[in-house]
Amino acid sequence: MKAICVIGSLNIDMVAAVERFPLPGETLTSVGYSTYFGGKGGNQAVALGRLGANVRMVGKVGSDIHGSDYIRHLRMNGVDTSGIRAVKSATTGVAMILVDPQGENQIIISPGANGLLAPSDIDENWEHLMEADIFMFQLEVPIGTVAYAMKQLKGAGKTVILDPAPASQLPDAIFKHIDYMTPNETEIKYYAGRHQQYVLQLKEAANILLRKGVNTVVAKAGAEGAYLIRDIDLQHIAAYPSKPVDTTGAGDSFNAGFAFALATGSSPEEAVGIGNAVGALAIRQVGAQSSMPTKSELDTFLRQQEAYRRGSSSIQGGA
Repeated sequence: MKAICVIGSLNIDMVAAVERFPLPGETLTSVGYSTYFGGKGGNQAVALGRLGANVRMVGKVGSDIHGSDYIRHLRMNGVDTSGIRAVKSATTGVAMILVDPQGENQIIISPGANGLLAPSDIDENWEHLMEADIFMFQLEVPIGTVAYAMKQLKGAGKTVILDPAPASQLPDAIFKHIDYMTPNETEIKYYAGRHQQYVLQLKEAANILLRKGVNTVVAKAGAEGAYLIRDIDLQHIAAYPSKPVDTTGAGDSFNAGFAFALATGSSPEEAVGIGNAVGALAIRQVGAQSSMPTKSELDTFLRQQEAYRRGSSSIQGGA
């Protein structure tokens, strides 16, 4: 199995369950409240660790109780934390999340120590970074640091995966260093710069990204699954059925499943399917990381789905 390194954010998620999202200026009473470990970087690292990947995390936390708790939590989930630094002058990042009864969410982020991740941190970790083969990035740490790290790592022959979330203005030079870019529907709309029918917009946005230098676009489409776009080809990989309870971290779970599958030798098409399965499992409970499946749970789910599809095919054939 190839080694994976996640470079990105570490947050504490403060999650409030609401009957509906508030209007501007409106105050609502929460019907439930919990705190969880989160941040897109931390989510992806934990999801990988639970799947049994060889995974290392590079990021920053504050020198507060949240930071030390998070590092301990990562270690308990099989993540190498030697690339994480605690910053005395900063607090650990925080995400404030509202979740409605349909499992949809709204999120506000206070970066804290995440905003202090710098190119010098990449240089300081370089020797250890070279031990990994696949690198995962998001956009909850400074974009300049992301761009610097991707350029250096791509130059070293590494595989680079970028989850372009939250949607942010990116320098054109960054795209040629991306092997796999994994936007969701909202991010595709942002990078396309217009609102059209989704599949048409998806093709247009993907072509823009490919022309800028991205090797492959993996577009996450929620209940529709995902689309794998290379050159002029667009391939749809269907989602697995799942009833959403909380979609927080679903995209991170997908990315982890996708990277894990690549690390174990799967083709990109197969990896997208594994990403869909991990994402489907992750939305069945509240909390980004607490709902992420283990390798055993993933294997059981895939066997059940395969058996169901064989049974359905047999019934249709008999009819």
